[in-house]
Amino acid sequence: MSISKIRMTGPLVHCITNYVVANFTANGLLAIGASPVMADEASEVEEMVSNASALLLNIGTINSRTKEAMILAGRKANEKEIPVVLDPVGVGATAFRKQTVQELLEAVKFDLIRCNAGELASIAGVKWQAKGVDSGEGEIDVEQVAKQVARQYHCLVIVTGPSDILTNGEQTHTIGGGNEIMTQVTGTGCLLSTVCSAALAVEGNPLTVLHDVLQDYKAVAERAASANLLGSFQVEVLNALHEISRGGQ
Repeated sequence: MSISKIRMTGPLVHCITNYVVANFTANGLLAIGASPVMADEASEVEEMVSNASALLLNIGTINSRTKEAMILAGRKANEKEIPVVLDPVGVGATAFRKQTVQELLEAVKFDLIRCNAGELASIAGVKWQAKGVDSGEGEIDVEQVAKQVARQYHCLVIVTGPSDILTNGEQTHTIGGGNEIMTQVTGTGCLLSTVCSAALAVEGNPLTVLHDVLQDYKAVAERAASANLLGSFQVEVLNALHEISRGGQ
């Protein structure tokens, strides 16, 4: 399992993320044996990311200050050949978010874009009705659009949903399973992006590594749902990550 490999590697993951999910994200990384750092001050992010194993850029609560920090950190990570992951939360909701993501995609070479179908549509310029930071509504061929975006930005793309799609623009994997309660608890998608960031710091074929992570994360959802209580679900996600990372079947 790739999540157990993350524990063996113990990567430091620099997260410039949103304040809604920062605590959950940090605890999720600790649960799998990784180390989180959440620095977003522009004057220190280049120094911080230089010591990291991976970088996550999550625009959930983006503002002008953190946008500058993301660009600086992303460029430095590229210079140091440190993997960079983009989570374009709610990119289609406002013009500012869309412009921010476009600037990030122009300034930074990403190894992975992790998004939902609505976010994918916005990045690809396909018509879609956004609903805040949620997926929203629309009709697209998710697999084909994901492959198009992967080829355009020379990166891997993960589109999460009832079944997740992972592609490098040529090869595509579909991963089923999980539990719909994942969509009712804030931060579970953001945490997945962070786990994927940690996974890209693990030696191996990135497509294979991420495929295994997505399978593990579906198993996490299934285990967490056994609590049958929404309020307990987030805690059980952390417990399941911890168990799986230690080789628990």
